[in-house]
Amino acid sequence: MIKAEKMEDLSKDELVELNKIYAKNWLAHDGLWFQSIEDKYGMDMAIDMDREAWRRFTVIEARRLIDFLQLGSNSGIDGLKKALSFRLYASLNEDEFVVEGGNVLLYRVKTCRVQHARRKKGLLDFPCKSVGMVEYSLFAKTIDEHFETEVLSCHPDITATEYNCIWKFTLKNS
Repeated sequence: MIKAEKMEDLSKDELVELNKIYAKNWLAHDGLWFQSIEDKYGMDMAIDMDREAWRRFTVIEARRLIDFLQLGSNSGIDGLKKALSFRLYASLNEDEFVVEGGNVLLYRVKTCRVQHARRKKGLLDFPCKSVGMVEYSLFAKTIDEHFETEVLSCHPDITATEYNCIWKFTLKNS
């Protein structure tokens, strides 16, 4: 049993572990919310609702990370890479970053807890491309308004089978 009486009493390692628990809880709630709509109204309606929720949430998440990480406005490739590394997903999914030519960031998600959970339940893969386009493009634009976002591979259009998704962020001239 942990001896702490409140969060402030936890060790660094305990706080990191608690953060992973919170991330899993958040993602489980997101998935259950989605599945409840999917079960009642179908996949198309669930995706529409998910896309609208992400349209709002991703901007809130990015702004809070800008403040916490002290990124400032329009922090470019370095700011986006750092902000993506601090999202709740970061402690749950295995991912990697590749910077190309100083103005392009490739973000590749190797393992995806959402897809893993759906497969474990015997559900079809989540066709997340349209939701991800809203989520990642608005997240990147909030970090730096000069970003353009492209999807290179994402369910249901997987072009690189060793990844669950690949996103390309191009920093246009400011």
